[in-house]
Amino acid sequence: MIPTKTIEELIIKHSTLEKDLSSGNLDNKVFAEKSKEYSDVNEIILNAKKYLSFENEKQELEKILEDSSSDKELKNMAELELVDLKSQHEINEKKLKLFLLPKDEADKKNAIIEIRAGTGGLEASLFASDLFKMYEKVSHKKKWSLELISISRSDAGGLKEVIASIKGTNIYSTLKYESGVHRVQRVPDTETQGRVHTSAATVAVLPEAEEVDLKINDSDLRIDVFRAGGPGGQSVNTTDSAVRITHIPTGLSVSQQDEKSQHKNKAKGMKILRARLYELERSRIDQERSQDRKTKIGTGDRSERIRTYNFPQGRVTDHRINLTLHKLEEFLEGEAFDEMIESLTLQAQEESLSNLK
Repeated sequence: MIPTKTIEELIIKHSTLEKDLSSGNLDNKVFAEKSKEYSDVNEIILNAKKYLSFENEKQELEKILEDSSSDKELKNMAELELVDLKSQHEINEKKLKLFLLPKDEADKKNAIIEIRAGTGGLEASLFASDLFKMYEKVSHKKKWSLELISISRSDAGGLKEVIASIKGTNIYSTLKYESGVHRVQRVPDTETQGRVHTSAATVAVLPEAEEVDLKINDSDLRIDVFRAGGPGGQSVNTTDSAVRITHIPTGLSVSQQDEKSQHKNKAKGMKILRARLYELERSRIDQERSQDRKTKIGTGDRSERIRTYNFPQGRVTDHRINLTLHKLEEFLEGEAFDEMIESLTLQAQEESLSNLK
C-alpha cells in the first residue's frame, strides 16, 4: 500500500512542472532539467491518477453488486469490471513502487569495463578475450561507442587484461550486473585427452566519473613516469611516456603506457583512477546504508562467482538468479545478452520492492 499523500504529491509535482515549463521564465539549463523531470513523471502520471481513484470506483461497483434491485446482467458486468479494476490496480501499484524506488545516480552514466584473466593460465586469457569480444558485439548492436584504454595480450593470443570505456545511453544500468567472476568450462585446443578444463576471468564495471562527481586534489597524487616496456622486458619507447598515478590517501594506483604521449597516458590513467575512486566511495555509502548488501544482486564484489559458461552442454548459467540459458553461442554473440540482463534487473527490482516500506 502506497500512502495517498505520496501519490498526491506526485500529481502536484507533475502539475507544477507543467506550469513552470509553459511559463517561458526558465533559462535553458533549468528548462532542460525540468523537461527531463517532467518527462519521467509524465510516464507514470496516468497510473498515479488511476491509483487514487481506485477506492471510489471499487465502492461504486460494490454498491451495484450489493443492491438487491440491480438486475443480473448489470451485476455480471459490475463483477467483471471489479475483477479488471483490481487487476489494473495491482499493476498500477507495482509501476508506482518501481518509479518511487530510490534511483541510482550512476545508472545513466557511461562505464569503464575491466576484464582480467584469472585462474586457468593461457586458457583463462583466451576466455577473457572471448568475454571482451562479447561486450564489443553487445556495444555494436546497441550502437554504443567502445574505446580501448589499455590492453595486455598473452602468448596464446588471448588477453591478460583489457580496459575499455563504453559510451552511450544508460550504459552503467545495463552492464552493472556483469561485475564478478565469470567461469568457463570447456575443452582447450591444447587438450589431447578431451578433458574439460575450468578457467575464470574477472569483470569489473565502473561508472565513469566526471570531475564534478569527484574532487581529486593534486596534492593527493603521486605521478611517476617511466619508459614503456614491451614483451620480454624490451624497451618499446625511448622517452619516459609511461605513467603511474598513485592516489596517496587510498593507495589506489593506475599504470598507463599504451600511448606514446605522456599527456595521453596521464589522461587515460586519470579516467580509470577517477572511476575506481568514485566506485570506492559509492561502495562505502552503500555498505553504510545496507548491512545485508552482500545478499543482493549487483554488489560489485569481484570475488563473487556470478556466471558459468559451459561449452560441452551449450549453456550459460547466472548463479545469482539461478537462470540457465541453453543459448551459449547466441549469448557470446550478444544475441541473448538482453534476456539475461532483463532477468537480473527484474530480480533486483523485486528485491528492492520487498524492502520498500
